[in-house]
Amino acid sequence: MTTDDKSEVIAINEAFYRAFEKRELSALSQIWWQGAGSTCIHPGGNVLKGWEPIRTSWETIFKNTDYLEIDTEIINIDMGQEIAYIVLIEKVTQVHKGKKLEALSMATNGFRRMAQKWYLVHHHGSPIMRK
Repeated sequence: MTTDDKSEVIAINEAFYRAFEKRELSALSQIWWQGAGSTCIHPGGNVLKGWEPIRTSWETIFKNTDYLEIDTEIINIDMGQEIAYIVLIEKVTQVHKGKKLEALSMATNGFRRMAQKWYLVHHHGSPIMRK
């Protein structure tokens, strides 16, 4: 692992959240590995395997959201030569039909280096319950 690799993974993680926030499916499509091995678990959801179900889930989220704002706080980054993961807290503000929802999630984003580029291959968000 090089400092450049770590910087690249952090940048791709940030690009993921900006594409998510702006509801840009085309940008997400460039960040996610589109193979059958990709997995995504939205808070409270089931495991989605492969790009097509993952893409469809994002389309549904975007269709049902008028506004998104996401702040993140990185808790840990661990990297190897070809695999990296980031554990973070997501602070999500979502507006749909005038209703504002705020949620905290603990997320793990997994990345894999393929063809000299890092791709997001796994996203798992779990709700953090407020006391």
